[in-house]
Amino acid sequence: MKLVLGCDHGGFAGKEFVRGWLQKAGHEVVDFGCHSAEAVDYPDVAQLVAEAVVSRRFDKGILLDGFGGAVCLAANKVPGARAVAAYDSVSARFAAAHEDANILCLGAKTRGELALCEILRVFFSTEYEGGRHDGRLAKIAGIERRYSR
Repeated sequence: MKLVLGCDHGGFAGKEFVRGWLQKAGHEVVDFGCHSAEAVDYPDVAQLVAEAVVSRRFDKGILLDGFGGAVCLAANKVPGARAVAAYDSVSARFAAAHEDANILCLGAKTRGELALCEILRVFFSTEYEGGRHDGRLAKIAGIERRYSR
């Protein structure tokens, strides 16, 4: 899979670990930064990653910050982004199976490396179920269209 990865300063250490894990798992990974622990504004990186995924230049995106919520909030402002913060393997499975998430948001300060590995493993091994979930995602797209005027 071709993946794009991004973080703010709070997610930098976690991003470095995640990038290595994804590459070892055989994914092609492009890192949009940040590239150090110096402070950056998470909306800037989240927007870049979300736009890259929505434009289909990448299959999926992964964003990290301290707890996963801030980058998720920002990424979801891009129409077509379906960013979900996953805190464990259950939320990772639902993000993939029910929400067809195209951006996985992780907390680098709230999860250790073993937990991050399990979340990534489950997310990337879970297929979208479709069916009843298609209509719900269509409703979300309708909300986006209504407010993008």
